[in-house]
Amino acid sequence: MTYAGRHESADDSPSSIESHAGELLDAAQAWVDDDPDKATRAELKKVLKAARGGDDSALADLADRFSGMLEFGTAGLRGALGAGPNRMNRSVVIRAAAGLTAYLKKTTEPGPFVVIGFDARTNSDVFARDTASVVVGAGGRAAILPRPLPTPVLAYAIRHLGADAGVMVTASHNPPQDNGYKVYLGDGSQIVTPSDVEIAGEIARIDHVADVPRPDDGWETLGEEVLENYLSKVTGVVSEDSPRDLVVVHTALHGVGSETVARAFEAAGYDAPLPVPSQAQPDPAFPTVSFPNPEEPGAMDAALELAEQTGPDVVIANDPDADRCAVAVPGPGGWRMLRGDEVGVLLGAHLLDRGVAEGGVFANSIVSSRMLATVCASRGVAHEETLTGFKWISRVDGLLYGYEEALGYCVDPERVADKDGVSAALVVAEIAASLKAEGRSISDRLDELAVEHGVHATDSFSVRVEDLALIDQIMAKLRSEPLTTIAGVEVSRVDDLAEGDGGLPPTEGLRYFLADESRVIVRPSGTEPKLKVYLEVIEAVADSDDLAGARSRAADRLAAVREDLEAATTV
Repeated sequence: MTYAGRHESADDSPSSIESHAGELLDAAQAWVDDDPDKATRAELKKVLKAARGGDDSALADLADRFSGMLEFGTAGLRGALGAGPNRMNRSVVIRAAAGLTAYLKKTTEPGPFVVIGFDARTNSDVFARDTASVVVGAGGRAAILPRPLPTPVLAYAIRHLGADAGVMVTASHNPPQDNGYKVYLGDGSQIVTPSDVEIAGEIARIDHVADVPRPDDGWETLGEEVLENYLSKVTGVVSEDSPRDLVVVHTALHGVGSETVARAFEAAGYDAPLPVPSQAQPDPAFPTVSFPNPEEPGAMDAALELAEQTGPDVVIANDPDADRCAVAVPGPGGWRMLRGDEVGVLLGAHLLDRGVAEGGVFANSIVSSRMLATVCASRGVAHEETLTGFKWISRVDGLLYGYEEALGYCVDPERVADKDGVSAALVVAEIAASLKAEGRSISDRLDELAVEHGVHATDSFSVRVEDLALIDQIMAKLRSEPLTTIAGVEVSRVDDLAEGDGGLPPTEGLRYFLADESRVIVRPSGTEPKLKVYLEVIEAVADSDDLAGARSRAADRLAAVREDLEAATTV
């Protein structure tokens, strides 16, 4: 496992850095000489000068920047902006684009066609143009979306335009200092093994950016047609005859979702959502949030404050590239954010109620709740579990609906083979409006599902680390000293996911099943330097009068499981 290309075996101790200082300085100078961007050249020159002058902190900075090349992780690249191979910059992007194009030339017809989208983060437009230039310079055809747009629009455009691949320049919900590079193949799905390994191999063949042909023009800048076509299709996710009376508060969290979501709602016959003014416009600085992820504490404060003032039926949020969707609902104690698993089963049950499951499959990732599987079983509908990430979910044969607990939902895989926060928002609106017309609420529907299928209480936490070796140490300890009980309950089965246990492709992680049907999964994050732990307990519900008691019992069990896992994963 690598994070942002940083190799776990790298030794960053002061003595090691000093012993390799000459090689490090030479590598940095070579990078400066080959860097096409004057801003990052100047940045690295400053660090290099300080390091040559004996500044130990500058030397350590160089060691971090040159600890490895950014590598393909979760469907592409992601990392902090800055100079050097272990950062997101033009040199790294040009190499990635050249490697991708070389791979496509070997696996598609001559002259591959790549469509490129970008969000509003710092340098996203620059990285998009660099990618287009590299594709054209290698004899391919490139087309760039007309302006910053949501990731789902790019994912849609790939198949709509018949492209061989797609690139979306975005860091999704990462912090402001990051950017990223998400790669799709011609089927509209994110890359998986072996494609990512083969692309990485092609990238490794590139010694110098200066050797990559990059003309100043020759690519196509698309008009508004792709967005208009996406909007005309996305309205098909809601029924024509379902109610439309609904008031929605919406936040784009300073991302690119506001306009597209508003237009999608209006095209589908709903009133445009009430935007959160301070967060409606794209802003790469993300000034009102420290972490532009709806799941993070404080990110939804402005939206919930507006909801308190205006009294809408539901609050909907998208992350900055609008491929995720979060939901908040009113309750006796004020507005409550729904967990991703709650939204996941709510959407799935609604689609089943609409009868869209004939001959198809519903799916979710292994770290998501098992409740959707239970609902599908009760309806006689096929269900599959996949590895974490939509690059796996979207590849389920016959997929009709898929979700992951991290707020990702695919409600229209025929058109967008990826998570889509815009179409998911429309289906949430359909659910809320239909329930409102019946004098009920989303909370009422969740209660019904819990009574029918049991309370599936989920939780998760992360162990963040500075040194990636600590993650290896934790995983090694869990394997050498296996947990036999958790929260006083016997561990009935352990799947070592790295060995392919459980019938899934090998991936680093452990999955525990307890005698009382509780489940725990421990796995390293694919995009951040942290270990993630996912928890689920299931509590039967005798009847509607028992629901509050069942939830209380589940909460107590879940807290006990979390306490034991926090202790077991302590660094």
